Amino acid sequence: MFNRENFFHDSLKESSEVKLKILSDCKYQVFEAIDIIKSSLNSGCKIMFCGNGGSAADSQHMATELIIRLSHDINRPAISALALTTDTSLLTAGANDIGYDNVFSRQVEGLGKTGDVLIGISTSGNSQSVINAVNKAKELGIKTITFLGGSGGKLKGIADCEIIIPSYNVQRIQEGHITIGHIICETIERELYG
Repeated sequence: MFNRENFFHDSLKESSEVKLKILSDCKYQVFEAIDIIKSSLNSGCKIMFCGNGGSAADSQHMATELIIRLSHDINRPAISALALTTDTSLLTAGANDIGYDNVFSRQVEGLGKTGDVLIGISTSGNSQSVINAVNKAKELGIKTITFLGGSGGKLKGIADCEIIIPSYNVQRIQEGHITIGHIICETIERELYG
C-alpha cells in the first residue's frame, strides 16, 4: 500500500543523493558549458534552447533567466537567449508541414549563426527533435551543449559538451537539469556582470 510519509521522505532523500552525485560527476562538464556560453556571448552571439514537455519548460525558464535576470543584486543588460519552444504558429506549422522531428532544427537553420550556442535538453537523450536540432547546429558551426540523463541515450557523444544527470528517474533528471541551469545562468551573470 502506498505510504505518503515514506514517499515524501524517500523522494527528498533520492533528490539530495542525485544532487551530490551531480557535484562529483558533472562539475567539469558544467564548467565547460559555462566557458562555451561565455565565449559565445563575448563574441556578440546568442544562446538557443530546445526540448520537449518538461524540457521545453526548462528551455523557457533558462532563456528567461538570461534575458531578464536571475540575481536581483546584479544590475545588468539582457543576455541574448531564445527558447525555440514558444512560437505555437511555427511549431504547429512545422509539425504539420515538415514533421515534428524537424521543428527545432528548422529554427536553428533560420535563426542560428556560427558562434551561437544551442542547448538541447532531453531527459532520455532520445528525443528526435532535439537530436536533429543538435545535428543541424553542428552542421552550421554552432556550438552544442546537451542536458541529458541516465545513459545519455542517442544524444550521448554528439554535442560539444554534455551534462548527464546520474539518475534514471525522470523527476530527478529534470530537477538536476533545472539546478544545473540555475548554476550556469547565475555563474555567467556573476562572471560577466558581478
